[in-house]
Amino acid sequence: MFRPKILDSLQKYSRKQFGKDVMAGIIVGVVALPLAIAFAIASGVSPEMGLYTAVIAGFIISAMGGSRVQIGGPTGAFIVIVYGIVQIHGVNGLIIATFMAGVMLIIMGLVRLGAVIKFIPHPLIIGFTSGIALIIFSSQIKDFFGLNMGVVPADFLKKWESYFEYFKSVNLYAVFIAAGTVIIIFLWPKVTHRIPGSLIAILATTGLMQVLHLPIDTIGNRFGSIPSSLPFPAIPHLDFSTIKSLIQPAFTIALLGGIESLLSAGVSDGMIGGNHKSNMELIAQGTANIFSSLFGGIPATGAIARTATNVKNGGRTPVAGIVHAITLLVIMVFLGKWAALIPMATLAGILVVVAYNMSEWKSFVAVMRGPRSDVAVLLVTFFLTVFVDLTVAIEIGMVLAVFLFMHKMTEYSKVSLLSNDNKDRDKDEIDNYSILSDVDVFEITGPLFFGAAYKFKDAMKFIEKPAKVLIIRMRQVPFIDATGIRTIEEVFKDAKQRGTTVILSEANSVQVMFELKGAGLLSEIGQSNITENFKEAIERSNTIFRM
Repeated sequence: MFRPKILDSLQKYSRKQFGKDVMAGIIVGVVALPLAIAFAIASGVSPEMGLYTAVIAGFIISAMGGSRVQIGGPTGAFIVIVYGIVQIHGVNGLIIATFMAGVMLIIMGLVRLGAVIKFIPHPLIIGFTSGIALIIFSSQIKDFFGLNMGVVPADFLKKWESYFEYFKSVNLYAVFIAAGTVIIIFLWPKVTHRIPGSLIAILATTGLMQVLHLPIDTIGNRFGSIPSSLPFPAIPHLDFSTIKSLIQPAFTIALLGGIESLLSAGVSDGMIGGNHKSNMELIAQGTANIFSSLFGGIPATGAIARTATNVKNGGRTPVAGIVHAITLLVIMVFLGKWAALIPMATLAGILVVVAYNMSEWKSFVAVMRGPRSDVAVLLVTFFLTVFVDLTVAIEIGMVLAVFLFMHKMTEYSKVSLLSNDNKDRDKDEIDNYSILSDVDVFEITGPLFFGAAYKFKDAMKFIEKPAKVLIIRMRQVPFIDATGIRTIEEVFKDAKQRGTTVILSEANSVQVMFELKGAGLLSEIGQSNITENFKEAIERSNTIFRM
């Protein structure tokens, strides 16, 4: 359960596979370079923080993870939450929140929540992912069009108001570079998949700008030079007030990181026919985020696009992910200073493509055509992500999804009065038995939980005259919770006061019998009044009348 995949992968490792892993790792490292820088800048931090994260977290996620081919590092999904934390708590607050999120992820893995996180509703994931994509796109308008404006407002609507206000200052050179970047990224795969289009776009646009001396902002103009080495690790200072103020965003980072990493691991499993260890993956993600924060990095998780690139280029073991991290470190040490020449418009073009890929508009449209409950979760999560906050969107989206699910389960659950002359009878079975007039038969269909228990209570209220025997059929009750048990207890006590004998028929579900026995209800009702089938229940009712 807690054994890293690399230990399994190296048991039957060949020189041929090592060569494929090294090649795939180098390619993914080159792909990750512009993305690490772009994600950091879009998140409101310096570009080197993205590189630190890709190197440190990328290495740990591969070395400790539960997936054979997972590639970790900063991703576009974190841009919104990271930007919000930096605006309120500063870079130091972000580092602390990342550290706390790492601890939370490790705890999630140790208590085996990996399987639970996999069950996050699909409409909710599409909702906040599409919302993040729109926010990323919106945040790049300034650099895409080279607008001569100050700090871009954080609020979505105010951001677009400012864009329209300053749009007259558009820089056509920046538009040319940004649009050219988008075109190259989309068309380059037709030439080859070996060399990433984003790298070609960076080389082409940076070279063109230097030759023509175009008046466009670069990374160096805005952020200065990029360090060519990793910083010394430093433990962030934690106190109760800081933890209290950052626990909510830290939990959002942990939850988002867990969802993204397990989604990526699941996608890669389908590509290679593998089977990842979800809890080990969470522990690795947590450890990676802790060390990322110690080295001044930002949150990291599994990156679906880079993981897919790894698989497509022959990577099949965690060695490829380790090589990817080493490749990034070598590039940063020897070529990092040249990254300062990259135009901001080029990074804007790269992020516009990232936003398009994240939008999952086809999945968005597909969910919109589905059940109304899924549409509600999708739209609420999407709009809350865009107009309010990602943390709020996930929280309310989850609560809404749970309530709508309970509503569906409640609709599925029903309580029916069965008798020889009742129109709601089960014709296939009730007609086969002669039910005495002083016997009431109620059948519960569906789970008897707190959302449906009231139906049973309401059905009992409509009994005009207490019968001598009350048969409760539970053949179609898959599970029962504490409220359901409490409801049956109340019905039993009320029936006992009225002189009615209760018979539980066909409560054959293992979970139902276990819970009823644990609550002591079976012993109260009496073993003779617990029957495995309806025929036995009828025979028992006849015996009671003869007594």
